[in-house]
Amino acid sequence: MAGYLRLQEDGDEFAVSAGGTITGGQLVAMSAANTVTATSAAGSSVLGVAAFDAVSGDLVTVVRNGVHQTTASGSITAGNTVEAAASGQVAAHTNGTNDVNIIGMALTTATNGNPVNWVWTR
Repeated sequence: MAGYLRLQEDGDEFAVSAGGTITGGQLVAMSAANTVTATSAAGSSVLGVAAFDAVSGDLVTVVRNGVHQTTASGSITAGNTVEAAASGQVAAHTNGTNDVNIIGMALTTATNGNPVNWVWTR
């Protein structure tokens, strides 16, 4: 029987190519094979959070799990479930509506355009 070698030992962080300008802390989604861009709206295709700034063609580390700080789109209250929003931001999720989009829970309260701390729960 042939052996199996995982491509990545730990799935919490991995590198992919940036498909555009990305700012560290933005949510990213797949845009092509091994390529990510900042999220453009709510959706279940969020891959993770960019660990640092990158421009198109650069390798960027994507982080899953843990606690993150991302810019809020709209008002978010601590305890709200959150989902992706445009420009790689997070927004409060309306529970019961497309719950597959939930990526985490807010740990702090924030208003539009300000940083919010949240924990990855997906």
